[in-house]
Order: sequence, then C-alpha cells, then structure tokens
Amino acid sequence: MRQSRVMSALLIIVLVVLWGISFAIYKVALNYAPPLIFAGIRTLLGGIVVLMIALLSRKQPNFIKHFWVYAISAVFNVILFFGLQTVGLNYLPAGLFSVLIYLEPVLVGVFAWLWLGEQMTWRKVVGLIFGFMGVAAISARSLTSHVSGVGILIGILTAVFWAIGTVYTKRAQERVDMMWLLAIQFLIGGILITIAGSATESWGAVTWSAPFILGTLFGGFFGIALSWMIWFYLVKSGDASRVAAITFLVPLIAVVTSVLFLHEAVSVWLVFGLILIILGIYLTNTQKKRISEIPPVAHTGVSR
Repeated sequence: MRQSRVMSALLIIVLVVLWGISFAIYKVALNYAPPLIFAGIRTLLGGIVVLMIALLSRKQPNFIKHFWVYAISAVFNVILFFGLQTVGLNYLPAGLFSVLIYLEPVLVGVFAWLWLGEQMTWRKVVGLIFGFMGVAAISARSLTSHVSGVGILIGILTAVFWAIGTVYTKRAQERVDMMWLLAIQFLIGGILITIAGSATESWGAVTWSAPFILGTLFGGFFGIALSWMIWFYLVKSGDASRVAAITFLVPLIAVVTSVLFLHEAVSVWLVFGLILIILGIYLTNTQKKRISEIPPVAHTGVSR
C-alpha cells in the first residue's frame, strides 16, 4: 500500500512537471508552425509511440466491438481538447488561458458526481473552488490585460470537453485496454487534426527549425505519450475528481518555469495562488468524518 502511494506521488510529480513546462515549449514552437498542423503532428507522433507499446502488450484492441468508445474518447480527449488548446494559445496570454483550461478539475468534480456516482462532499467542493481561485490568482496580471472574447470562449470549451473526456474515460476503462484506447484516440485525433490543418493552413508556413523539431519531439514523446499514460493510469486507479484536482499545480509549474527561464518577476499573487492551490488539493484529497455530504446520484448521462 505504501509503495503504491509512493509510486502515485512520483507519477503525479512527473505529470504536473511535464504538463507545466509544455505551455512554454508549445508557445515557442508555435512561432514556427500553424497551430492545427503543429497539434496534428505531435498528436500523431504520440499515437505512434503508444501504438508500439500497445503492440508489445499483445492484447487485442477489438476495434469493431469498441468502435464508439475509441471514437468518443478521440473526439473529446484529442480532437476538441488538443485542437482548441493549440488554437486558443494564439488568442490569449498563456496565464489567462491556463485559468480557463483549469476549470476542468471543477467540472470533473461535478461530472463525476453526476455520471459516476462519486461522492461530492462540501470539503471537496471548497477544495476545488480554492484550487481554481489559486490558478486565477497566479494569472492575475493576465486577467487585467485586453483579452479576446473568442479566446475566452475557446478556453472554456476546452475545459468542458477535457472534463467530459476524462469522466467518459473513467467510465469506459473496464471495457477496453488502456494502451489501445490511448493509441487509437491519438491516431484518430492526430489524423483528423492534421487533415483539418492541411485544409485551413499552409505547410509552407512550417519552419523546420530546432525549436520546432524539439517542441514536436517533446510533445509527441513526453507531452502526449508519457504524460497521458500516467494520466489515464491515475484516473483509472483513483477518484476522477481528486486526480483532476492535482492538475491545479500545472499552471503553477508553468509560471515558475517562466520565472526561472524567462526571468519574469515573482509577484505576491504567485505566492497567494500557491497557498490556495496547496490548500485546495489538500481539501480535495482528504476526507473528514462527520462532514455534510451531497448524496451520490445514480449513473446517468453517458451511454455505455
């Protein structure tokens, strides 16, 4: 049991670091390629990496039998999430966009209560709210700048689709092999995003420079393949809402990376946000006896 907790803690650290530093890496790479083409290339690469692992497992994907599971997962976790996330970075400052994306843990808490029957305690509700407030505080400077209404809408939709994809994956996990689900959703999503990018963007605008190539390789191997294998493992083995709450740390890592490597100043808001995030994660991931609870709701909403 102790080894399992240590392993989960290590995986969580790796996950939040990979996703945290990816904002800056992708932002740099986007200077050398259109957003959809970049998203499609790195997603396809990630899908190929996971496919190699799935083939080694010698398990059967049963593609025809589970077609709709693969298709729905690809639509929400890849096509809508990756596509909108990459496009949205062109409309808003990274800080503000991360605030909108990390509405996802709050939404996962609600959706997991409605669709998975997970308990929703007042302690968990307060923890999720504190976590989101911490993310907002960290990005306070971005909130005061001129913002795009289209960018805000894209950010909110990105969070909604990611949350739906997370909860759907949690519910469908017993029917399909995790590696095949990851591989197929990334391959389907990567192909469709690349097709969309090819139809609306120009491959001539891609500059095959070192920053773009390194950003693509990082995205394929680490930002997608490794990090999503960790993410699916954590969601499968724990409460979806509690696991999602941990991702509140990702914007913090993104800001710390900017401070260290881009020499941005440390603000009072950063410290205040850190305190709120830590408190929110603590409240969300701990239970207390004799606390008022919202009763679980029967499984509804997502069809099997």
